[in-house]
Amino acid sequence: MKILVTGSQGFIAKNFIQFLKEKPTVEILEFHRDSSLDQLKSDVLNADWIVHLAGINRPVHDSEFVDGNIGLTETIVNILKEAKKLTPIILSSSIQAERDNAYGKSKLGGEQVVRDLHQQQGNPVFICRLANVFGKWSRPNYNSAVATFCYNIANDLPIQINDINALIRLVYVDDVVETFWSITQATKQVAQTFEIEPEYQITVGALAETLQKFKQSRHSLVTEAVGTGLTRALYSTYLSFLQPHQFDYTVAKHGDQRGVFVEMLKTPNAGQFSYFTAHPGITRGGHYHHSKTEKFLVIKGKALFKFKHVITGDFYQLETTGEEARIVETVPGWTHDITNIGDEEMIVMLWANEIFDREKPDTYAMLLTN
Repeated sequence: MKILVTGSQGFIAKNFIQFLKEKPTVEILEFHRDSSLDQLKSDVLNADWIVHLAGINRPVHDSEFVDGNIGLTETIVNILKEAKKLTPIILSSSIQAERDNAYGKSKLGGEQVVRDLHQQQGNPVFICRLANVFGKWSRPNYNSAVATFCYNIANDLPIQINDINALIRLVYVDDVVETFWSITQATKQVAQTFEIEPEYQITVGALAETLQKFKQSRHSLVTEAVGTGLTRALYSTYLSFLQPHQFDYTVAKHGDQRGVFVEMLKTPNAGQFSYFTAHPGITRGGHYHHSKTEKFLVIKGKALFKFKHVITGDFYQLETTGEEARIVETVPGWTHDITNIGDEEMIVMLWANEIFDREKPDTYAMLLTN
């Protein structure tokens, strides 16, 4: 399948083209502002699909809207008409096509050009009215407020907010890309004019606050819920604005005669992650919890875990090594400790189900004897 992508140097196109490169059955044809009209004609005639992403959204003069958002579309449509080719088209439009402004009118004009093609010649036409698109490879001060805020916050630059309560409609570039691909594969049915789902809504103030929390998390170690939905997409976008020298950061290392203890990550409602070391013969622990639970994974060395019920005195012990992927879980009401019974340093990963609270640690010393 040959897919022509116009505006191939733009933000959405870069993401779409990279996605297509992962599909072995696709040949990508690219058109951008430095391409010739002869090349455009050749590509239009050879394409099995046209994904028309080229356009103008921040011109010097409003007249450029017409050339960029209507004129190029007319050129493509005329090539198809002259050749009587029924090539399907996906056109990127905007939710502003419904607004009475120069940009919206130009987008609506581009839509009408492809609708006329469908009515006159029967080409399948899919018009995507995009909300504000955000994601990796977007341009600050051009594509969206998300890109601008991400860039500025990542680089310790001020951000400008005129109205913290202003609502922004957002769609994530990965969802845009996957939707376009699904249409070409006939695995997703959409109306001739459609919008991307899911669409997110967030105030400008909440957006700025969320991005600031991403930056602060390297110091607090407390992460937001970055695994799903809008927060996941915003976090990925924010990270994409980091420069290579910002890829790493250090955290505190607490050491004593037993070894070291390092906290890596904390979550508001799913606990925290850390690791510790212990020299040969060293025992750590010797306490119990009423509610707190932990999971230990020895990744180097040899460990002896001992447990004793604080009421009944029931006793249990087990050994594990870094050579086996074995998780040992502590249980409320059982005092426990871990001893390095090997000849080398022991390294243990640790997850606790809650962030350590110095005011209410839920940790009570009780030496464990059999």
